[in-house]
Parts: sequence; structure tokens; C-alpha cells
Amino acid sequence: MNYLEALDWIHSIGRFGIKPGLARMSKMMELLGNPQKKIKVIHIAGTNGKGSTAAFLSKILEEAGYSVGLYTSPYLEAFTNRMAINGNDIPEDRLVEIVNIVKPMVDDISKDFELGQMTEFEVVTCIAFYYFAAQDTDFVVLEVGLGGRLDATNVVENPLVSVITNIGLEHTEVLGDTIEKIAGEKAGIIKEGAPVVTAVPRPEAMKVIQKKCQDKNAHLFVLRESVNIEIEELSLNGQSFHYVNPQGLQLKDLFISLLGEHQIINASTAVAVIEILQGKGFHIPEAAVRKGLKAARWAGRLELMGKDPLLILDAAHNLDGVRSLKKALQDQVKYEKLVLVIGILGDKALDEMLKEIIPLADKIIITKPDSPRAAEPEAVADVAEKYARYPMILEDSIPRAVNIAMTLAEPEDLVLICGSLYTISEARKAVQRLPAL
Repeated sequence: MNYLEALDWIHSIGRFGIKPGLARMSKMMELLGNPQKKIKVIHIAGTNGKGSTAAFLSKILEEAGYSVGLYTSPYLEAFTNRMAINGNDIPEDRLVEIVNIVKPMVDDISKDFELGQMTEFEVVTCIAFYYFAAQDTDFVVLEVGLGGRLDATNVVENPLVSVITNIGLEHTEVLGDTIEKIAGEKAGIIKEGAPVVTAVPRPEAMKVIQKKCQDKNAHLFVLRESVNIEIEELSLNGQSFHYVNPQGLQLKDLFISLLGEHQIINASTAVAVIEILQGKGFHIPEAAVRKGLKAARWAGRLELMGKDPLLILDAAHNLDGVRSLKKALQDQVKYEKLVLVIGILGDKALDEMLKEIIPLADKIIITKPDSPRAAEPEAVADVAEKYARYPMILEDSIPRAVNIAMTLAEPEDLVLICGSLYTISEARKAVQRLPAL
């Protein structure tokens, strides 16, 4: 089996969809020698901000001299992006080796009537656990795929720290239709005696998390109550802020390159996790915190790709994400007119999302991400026309949509490409093919 054949096999499992539950994962972990028990995990759940928080954390720990595995999803450029050690993706030949180990086990499990066929995310998670354990990483920063309680990553029994970034209404058909229900699913990653860090702002979600921590004897670090976060400067060049915990770390003039005030919250969440790890005896000096925050990158999140005109990509794929994007544009970005390219999945809150972003745009191009869940441009336009100030352009091809936007924009304008991660992934490739910006 070569790399492309391995990928084809992994993706072929995607047809089995989402099947929440841990029985198949538990059996696979047993067959693989329980690699999840051989790694030190920081487990991160949340509606938004998981990936950025994970990026900040992994970079800080790397700067402190540790070997750090990072598991995230989905990927923007290459499948191997999903599992990396100290910023280096899993080598293609190593992925093939592990697929050859895992595939017969997956086939055997599929023959068990009670367990059934594993899902694509479960298989990829198994590969990641096996890889990180085999490479003897010092830490693994592990991003939840969906929810938490029944997510494949939740076979981890003793995380060093559990993190819940925030909670909003998303995937309601799987996780529940209220903030409280979704909070209950996210709080499923909280384990007996393992400390928890959260930046959740919603009181109804916080009550659920607090109750779970009490039940599990887990110390809860509430970022918004424990830390004074003072924003010093917001600009397209980056952001600086102060992190002041009266009972712990007090760090002035921290700098991050990621844009948007929400990224300051994500960075501060990462620093709070570092405080807990320091309390457990891990050596993570202040210099590593500063260097890690400054060096952290997370593609497709308010990512500045060009100037004259400004060109920004953002994977705002749900209502909370769109609101954060809107606030960042208002706070940090100066432009004459906004040329918007947007492509969304059909299972999102279209009306609510479009109501936030469409009125900001002077020119609108609606496109279609490469996903079976994609909303048709015509359907998006039907909703968007209630909020649009100008006629819209419909273009199925994302590369052509990008080219149209760049043609329409003047040097003092902003071209914003947003929506599904699938949209951002394809748009990013198209942008990189443009003449030098």
C-alpha cells in the first residue's frame, strides 16, 4: 500500500458517517496495546477556539524543550497536518506503516455485530494515538472532534488537564438543542481528579461544567474569574496584552500574531493551562511562554494573506465564529469597501450567520465548498438577499470566486473569504496561486 492508497482507504470509511460511542475505540486501543495510556494528554473541547488554543499550547511547550504531539481536525492543506510533532507532520511513509497495522484490526472489528464498522475519525484518532506513543512524545495536545463525551478522543482516561474553550449552538442534531445539553456533552471530557480550564462565558454552560467538576473532584480554573486580561494593542501586525493572575502568573506585554480579540482569550486559556502544568512540576519558563505565543500560527483563522487590497481568510463556520469575525473587522481592520466571498455548509444556522456578515459587504460572491454537506449558492442567496445591499454573484468554483473578488477589489478595499473550513482550504490554495500580492 502506498500513501495515496492509504488515504483512499481512510477516506472510504467516511461513508459510514458519524456514530458516537466509545466501544469501537476502546476495542481498538486494546488491540493496539493501549497507546492512549502511554502519553500525557492535554484534552481540548469547545465550539470554537480549540485549534488556536491547541496551537498556542503546543508551541509554548515546544519552546520549553519538550517533544509535543498535536492532533487537530480537519486539515487545510494536507491530510498529514492532522497529526504533527513539534510542527512536523507525520511522514507519509510512517502513516502508511501505521495504516498497514491498523487496517486488519478495523476489518476484524467491522465483523463484530455489536461493534460494527469504525468511522473515519475513529480510525484517524487510532493512528494518531499509535504514532504519538511510538514516538515517545512528552505531551500530546489533543483536540476533540465532535462534542466530547462520546468523541473518539475521549478514550483518554487520565488527562493532565482538560480544557473547554467555549460553548455555542452547533451540531444540535447530535449534541442537543440547548446550551446546557451541549455543555453536558463537552463536559464529558472531565475526568476524576484531573484539573479543568475553561474560558466559557455563558453562565448556563458554566453551571453544567461546575457541577461536572464537583462530581469528578476536578479543580476548575475559570479564566474569566481568575485572570485579569488587559488588551494593550490590536492591529493587523498582531496583538499585545497583559495576563495577570493575582494568585499566579503575572505576565505583561505578551504578543500574539493571530488576529481578533477572541485569540487573546484563546492565548490566555493556553497560559492558564501552563500555570497548571507548572504546578504539577513541569519546567516551563516565562521565556518559553512568550516565545511560544509569539511564534504560534493557525492557518485560516483571520489569516492575512495579502495587502493592497487586504486579503483575509477566516473559517467562521458557525454563529459564534461569525460574530467574532465581525467584531475583529470592526476593531482591527481599516478598509474602504468589503468584497465578500462566502461558502457555507447546509447544516449551519444560515439565516443567523448571514444576518451578521452580509450587511457589511459592498460586493458579495457566494460560492460552494467541496463537501456533500455544502449549501447550494442559490439557497444561500435566497437567505442572504434579505440582508444584502447590492446584487450578488453566484459562482460554484472557489478559485474562480477568488479571482472575481480580486478583480472587483480596489487597493484600499478588503477581500474577505469566509465560511466552511472546506471553503478556506480550497481558497487558500487558490490565493497561493495568485501573482505576488
